[in-house]
Amino acid sequence: MNLSFKHRGTAGIRTSLAVAAFFLSAGAASAETITMASTTSTEQSGLFSHLLPAFRKASGIDVKVVAVGTGQAIDMAKRGDADVLFVHDTAAEEKFVAEGFSARRYPVMYNDFVLVGPKADPAGTQGKDIAAALKKIATANAPFVSRGDKSGTDAAERRLWTQAGVADAGQPVPNDRKGTGYRECGCGMGPALNIAASSGAYVLADRGTWLSFKNRAGLAVLVEGDRRLFNQYGVMVVSPEKFPSLDSKGAQKFVDWVISPAGQQTIASYTIGGEQLFFPNAQAN
Repeated sequence: MNLSFKHRGTAGIRTSLAVAAFFLSAGAASAETITMASTTSTEQSGLFSHLLPAFRKASGIDVKVVAVGTGQAIDMAKRGDADVLFVHDTAAEEKFVAEGFSARRYPVMYNDFVLVGPKADPAGTQGKDIAAALKKIATANAPFVSRGDKSGTDAAERRLWTQAGVADAGQPVPNDRKGTGYRECGCGMGPALNIAASSGAYVLADRGTWLSFKNRAGLAVLVEGDRRLFNQYGVMVVSPEKFPSLDSKGAQKFVDWVISPAGQQTIASYTIGGEQLFFPNAQAN
């Protein structure tokens, strides 16, 4: 009797464990997940590691991030391969909305670009005038690493070269007037900074990635504070009309949260070495 009782008890325990495992597995499988196409700057700066767990806690929704250049992120959203888009090229974002791929663009936060280069600054760029600095780099044929990857940073850099009178709007790059030291890496912000660090080159970087960058070698921020270096980020729900299979409701929950006081405060609270990386401005728009 005792042996029989123990046997039934063991079987019951095994059955209970199997049932529990089944429901845990089913619960894990049924957890809602949305896909976000975003930029390397938001990922490599560490912002999403800080931001997304707070959203998960508030909503129960997980976010899978695909971090690429802004141009690639927009192309991904246009194919219906992302539920939500979080990037930093205002002109391209407004075009995305105008073409019907999203009903609305929401400003979220900003930081700025900085010109980084060798501390010795052989081209004499240091100051607050980015146009003057780029002209000096071109004249000196100083080494300059361009991302050349259709990212938001790449788009900003192209505008700045044009504003400096060194490149013509709409012209392909590289352009000889940028100097013989100009090179494109076709890479993300982190790798571009690594190349600049190893070769003593100049590079335009978003401040968030720069602050989180560890391999600085002899690099330093040389130009900052020019209003033309302002860097705005926006977020958009990809159109459910164009792509009915997307999780537009989950995407809208993320947008609503990230522009809410709670989401904005979470962005503001992200710092490295006591320095704030991004500045929320959804409520100001």
